[in-house]
Order: sequence, then structure tokens, then C-alpha cells
Amino acid sequence: MLREQLRLDLELQPINQLAAVEVSAVSARNQLETPQMGVNRLNIKEINQVPVLFGERDVLKTIQLLPGVLSAGEGNSGFFVRGGTVDQNLILLDEAMVYNASHLLGFFSTFNSDAIKDVNLYKGGMPAQYGGRLASVLDVSMLEGNNQQFGVDGGIGLIASRLKIEGPIKKDRGSFMVSGRRTYADLFLKLSSDSSINKSKLYFYDLNLKANYQLNQNNTLYLSGYFGQDVLGYADDFGFDWGNATGTLRWNHIFHSKLFSNTSLIYSDFKYNVGVFSDNNDFKIASRIQNINLKQDFYYFAGNHSSLRFGLNLMRQEISPAGIDASEESDINSLKIENRQGAELAVYLSHEWKPLPKWGLIYGARLNTFLLLGPGDFYTYDADGDVEKTATYDAGIVKRYVYLEPRFSVNYSLTNNSSIKASYNRNTQNIHQLTNTTSTLPTDAWVLSSNNIQPQIADQGAIGYYRNFADNQYEFSAEFYYKDMQHQIDYKNAADLQANEHVEAELVFGKGKAYGMELFFKKKAGKWNGWISYTLSRSKRKFDAINQGQWFAARQDRIHDLAIVGIYKISDRWTLSGTFVYNTGNAVTFPSGKYNVGGKSTWYYTERNGYRMPDYHRLDLGATLTPKPEKKLKSSWTFSIYNAYNRKNAYLIDFRENENNPNVTEAYQVALFGLIPSVTWNFKF
Repeated sequence: MLREQLRLDLELQPINQLAAVEVSAVSARNQLETPQMGVNRLNIKEINQVPVLFGERDVLKTIQLLPGVLSAGEGNSGFFVRGGTVDQNLILLDEAMVYNASHLLGFFSTFNSDAIKDVNLYKGGMPAQYGGRLASVLDVSMLEGNNQQFGVDGGIGLIASRLKIEGPIKKDRGSFMVSGRRTYADLFLKLSSDSSINKSKLYFYDLNLKANYQLNQNNTLYLSGYFGQDVLGYADDFGFDWGNATGTLRWNHIFHSKLFSNTSLIYSDFKYNVGVFSDNNDFKIASRIQNINLKQDFYYFAGNHSSLRFGLNLMRQEISPAGIDASEESDINSLKIENRQGAELAVYLSHEWKPLPKWGLIYGARLNTFLLLGPGDFYTYDADGDVEKTATYDAGIVKRYVYLEPRFSVNYSLTNNSSIKASYNRNTQNIHQLTNTTSTLPTDAWVLSSNNIQPQIADQGAIGYYRNFADNQYEFSAEFYYKDMQHQIDYKNAADLQANEHVEAELVFGKGKAYGMELFFKKKAGKWNGWISYTLSRSKRKFDAINQGQWFAARQDRIHDLAIVGIYKISDRWTLSGTFVYNTGNAVTFPSGKYNVGGKSTWYYTERNGYRMPDYHRLDLGATLTPKPEKKLKSSWTFSIYNAYNRKNAYLIDFRENENNPNVTEAYQVALFGLIPSVTWNFKF
């Protein structure tokens, strides 16, 4: 008879008689039983088998195959969630904020799959411990390393190679993991006899590190970091580099069997540098965003049917806007723009409760306070964008915003294999990305909420139906959502967003709405597995200063979005995979006509985003061959074909006058990628 609380640690030893056993931290019935809705959990094994561009396994491109998640463009790692913009996604790597999660201008993501443990995407019913963005949370956790034995694995591909090393710091007590990746297109440039080419640079690298150590049964320390950099350069004329750095120190403490906590100190840094080195234009442009974040999270398990999460978050952010540092000989003048600083303090409380056998609830709230801080000159603008008032602060609080963000989700079990859910949540956002290009770039400006820019607000309601089949081997879900957005940001015509001290005068503010239906069917076991996702949605905006104050389609408004993913294990050695995607083209503004002024043709524009790009579709194929196992070295070959039927999808459509007849206007299309084969050798020992 058990008379007192005991802890018993058991170590499983491998034996040859057992077949493979898969252990998962998430129940196969999780989508039926939890009140949480609008969440997708990605399996790293699935990510590794999905064929992608250049054969590089990519978390961000894989989540674009899920319902409600749209690609920001051909080959782009940026994504839109439920009608939101790219900057409305909170991307976390071991709790650290990642401002720009892309390499090579978006063709690859910063996440090296070799270093990833868990990937969770929240699209609705967002838990109260998360805040700061309107559309979604992508929470990525790194591997902790093997605390039993050393291991090395990696891969060599056509465009990049990667290597991971892991092992114990002290057996059973601590472990480490180091994972690196680098492209090497620049090495081939050096083979050219053209000096302007062999001096050029084109590569990226990233490095993931993590270590943990158990001090005793109740205390464990975790330390992780990420460092990534992109470098582009043309001879001695132009240079461009950007990168992220993050660091997380976490202390996990167990008070007793029902209460434990995580205390985290987190650092994030994103910066870019652009240099032009010619006789008349010799200048540099640099920008940086930094934050330091202190988080205290508590978990209290009151019983099998009740648990509490509560805590606080204190974050300090500083933005160094893009300034110009020009030489004395340059035709361009130097420009220094003041830094902007802000602080956020948030407290939250969330209660998960199962009051009745068929009912489950998660309810709570997050109280968020944002402070715009001095020093600096702060401007107020009139309706024409002219400075109306200037206030100078040496220090202290310039502007304060306080918002309560309620969160609520409910689940009701209809039968043993089906349930319905509903949720409501409010989110606010105090950092905003300014871009008027068709795709996000590392040089896009970021601004904090201010006396001119109010925090963005989104209220989202959702309802869904969920069902499992065949002993939980199949799952189906249908979710319907509506999102109302306030204080949305757009730009005046011909707005100048770069190196502009008065960039806030270029902005206009309005509202938005997004609504849609998401269908998801997944097979999780057997030789055949994969999923089908379909999204029917709309995303619209309304600004008094745009489109005569009428609603118009947002750039990310896509009515139909379909993704089919299939993985088939032919044998112990061969696995085939394929993805097919189809979506309605982006909303876009094209000229409706032209007129002549002083002998020069000028385009005439009418409705904002009143046209559509052509529909997009593509088929990708992949195959993985696992050779017969050697004694120490285990390896595999991954073959893939991106855009297998060579579809020339439109990346850009522009207009020009016909060379032979200037009175005739013709449209022309630019396609980015055709059929692209790739091969990667993966190894482990």
C-alpha cells in the first residue's frame, strides 16, 4: 500500500525482441478532449519527409500546408494566418522572439529542422500566456541533446550542408546539442574569371546551441541560443547582410507535486546593414531591433480536472531606425534618426477546468501595459502629414496604453469520437512592420506604438466540429472563424518608408475583418499517411483615405487554398512523398488605364487591390532511400522535385508600352521557379 509520496526513476533498456514502439506526449484523442482550438502540432518526422524547394527541410514551408495558413509568395517562408499580415505572427524559438525568420530573402527559414524538437502553431483561442501579436503564435522548441551517449548526424545537399553534435555533459544529469548549417553558392562564384563575380558573396549560415543540467530533483537549468546571418554582395560595389541572435536562460523549479515554475531571461536581436560603395554614392544604412525579456510562469495542478497557469512578463524593446551614414564625397547626405524605446508589462491567469464529464473549459485573461519611453523628440501630425506639435522628453513615459485581453474556449463531447468547440480571444500588438512591397524584406521598417500609432487590436470568435475515426487513425476537423481588427495600418500613395524621420506621417489607420472556413482531414498511421487541408476565406480592410472609404480586399485575401500531402512507405528502405497546392491569386492593384501628360504616359489607378494575380498551383515529389544499415554509420538519400510539371506561376505581373506602338499597353509576367530537382545525403553515427 502506498503511504507516502515517492519518486521512482526507471531507465528503459533496448532489447531485440520488441518491435518499434512510438511514445508521444500528445494523446491521439487530444483534438477531441482539449478545449484548445485552432492549434496544429507538427511532427518533425513529417516535416523531414515533405518535399520542398532545393530539398531543404523547412518548418515554415510545411506549416503553409495547414488550413488557415497561406504562403506570402512563391518560395517565401513568410506566411499569413487567418487574414493577418506577416508581422502579426509571433514567432518564438525557445521563448525568444524572432523578428525575421527568413534566409536568402525568404527562400529559406531560420529554422534548421535538425535542431527542432516541437512545433506548435496557435491560430485561434490563443492561450493567455502568449501575447503581442494578432494573428498567430508559432512556438518552436529546440532539441535538448542526448544525455546517454554522443552522436553526430547531418546532411550534404546541392545548396547547403548541415551538421549536428549531441551528447551528455554528465550522464543522466545534463546534455548539449550543437547544430550548424551553411550554404555554399558563394564558393562556385569564386570559380568565375570575371572579377566582379568572383568577389561577390551569396550565402547564409545558422547555428543552434542548447544545454541543460539537472542540479537536483527539483531544479534544472536550460541555456539555448541561435545565431544566423545572411551575406549578399556584388564585387566591391554593394553589400547587404542581416541576421538574428537569440539567447534563453531558463530555470525550472518544482515546489512540490502540484506546483512548479519556469523563470526565463530572454534576449533577441535583429539587425541589417546595407552598403553602397561607388564614387558618388558611398554610404551605409543600418537598423537594429533588440529586446530583453523577463518571464515568470507558474503551473498549478489542483487535480485531474483543474489546473492553473499564471505569471508575468516584462519586456524592454529598442528600435534603431534605418539611418544613413554617408562619406564626405557622396551625393547623399547622412541622416541620423532617433532610437525609440518601449516597455511592456503583462500579467496573465488561465484556468483549465473540466466541470462535467462531457464539458471542458479554458478561460482567463491577459492584462497588457505598453509604455513608450523617452528620450527623444516626439511629433504630432495634422491631417496633411505636417508636424503640428513637437514634444521633447529627456526620459520618462511619453505614452501609455493598457488593454485587457480576455480568452475563452469551451469543448463539449458529442460522442466518444466527436466533439464541438467554441472560442473567443482578444489580442493586441505594439510593434508594427511597415512594408509596401509585395513580399516582406529584411529592410522593412519596424515602429512601436506611439502618440500617433495606437496598438492594433483583434477580436476573434471561432466554432468547430472534430471527429476521429478507425481507432484514432484518422482525424477530421471543420473550424469557422470571424475576426474583427482595429487600428490597422496602411500607407499614403507614394509613401516613403525608408530612412524617413517622419515615417508616421506617411501612415493611415483603419479597420479590418477576416472570416472563413477551414477543413482538415489527416491519416496518422499505416503505410499511407498525410493530410488534406482546404480553406475558404476572405480578408478585407477599410480606410477613410483609401478607395473612397470603401472596403477592399487585403493583399493576403485568397478565397480558396488547397493542400494535399501524401507519404507512402513502400518498404523498409523506400518512402515516397508528394504535395499538391492550389490557391486563388493574391489581390493586387493594377492600372485601369493611362493618360498623357506633357507627352509622357502616366498610369491611372482606381480601386485598391481590385484585381487578382493568376491562380497558383504546383506539384512537388520526393523519395527517401535508406541503405542497408552499417555497423556504425546510418545514412539515407533524399531526392525531390519542386514544381514537377514545371508550372510557370506568376511571381510578378507588370505593364509596359509596346515598343512598336506606344499607344498599346501590354502586360508581362515574371515566373520565379520552374522544375527544380535536388538530392541530399543524410548521415548519422
